[in-house]
Amino acid sequence: MTTTTATTTTGRTSRRATGRTAAMPLSGHLREAKMRLYRAALAFLVAAVVAYLLSDSVLDILRAPVTEIAETRNASINYDSITGAFDLKLKIALYGGIALSSPVWLHQLLAYVAPGLTGREKKYTFGFLAGVLPLFAAGATVGVLIFPRMVELLTGFASSEDSTLLQASYYFDFVLKLVLASGVAFTLPVFLVVLNIMGILPARTIAHSWRVAVIGIVIFSALVTPAADLMSMFLLVVPMVLLYLMALGIAWIHDRRKDRRLAAELKGVI
Repeated sequence: MTTTTATTTTGRTSRRATGRTAAMPLSGHLREAKMRLYRAALAFLVAAVVAYLLSDSVLDILRAPVTEIAETRNASINYDSITGAFDLKLKIALYGGIALSSPVWLHQLLAYVAPGLTGREKKYTFGFLAGVLPLFAAGATVGVLIFPRMVELLTGFASSEDSTLLQASYYFDFVLKLVLASGVAFTLPVFLVVLNIMGILPARTIAHSWRVAVIGIVIFSALVTPAADLMSMFLLVVPMVLLYLMALGIAWIHDRRKDRRLAAELKGVI
């Protein structure tokens, strides 16, 4: 009877393990990876074509702050080669294609990786993405809103007797870096929560460092926004401070639950 029970239990365990790992030959994994890569590449190509068709509208948005100050600051966007305009449109198509097709290639990546993750790993992975992606989008949006004021400030250092010739590719890279920096800055609280969950950064440490964090946020905002433009600085400082406090609250709740769980386990042992 015992042997039969043990055999049955072993069989059930084996079946559960086989179902969980979903054993697939290497050729099957390669075929799936190839299929998902093709889908992601196709989505990127379609998105890149769409971005190229919209490149004139993107250039109008980039050109708008320069046009406003063209007469008073003698500013203009220039191309340093005969293919400069076409190269810039290709660059817009490349980055635009990556951004517009991101839902597709992210889905393909997760669909390929997810079957190999445990339930706990899936929970943390999807939770991390659910926090990072909207925050990055919000930060990038703020970057788009403040870049015209940045252009106005930086070109203002030139004398009225001088001309400001903005090299088109360099100007595009400047705006892109500003938008990406704003997006990444908004995601930093998520990494604080991740470090807290991993046990590396306790909530107490985050709370004790709030002054340093606020000063760092203000300095960062002052560096990426015009010093005289308090509205742009306000748009960066307030959301980032609120996100920091939100990360602190989540970390504090996590540590409280962790302490209660440990206390219950110790009480059960005693």
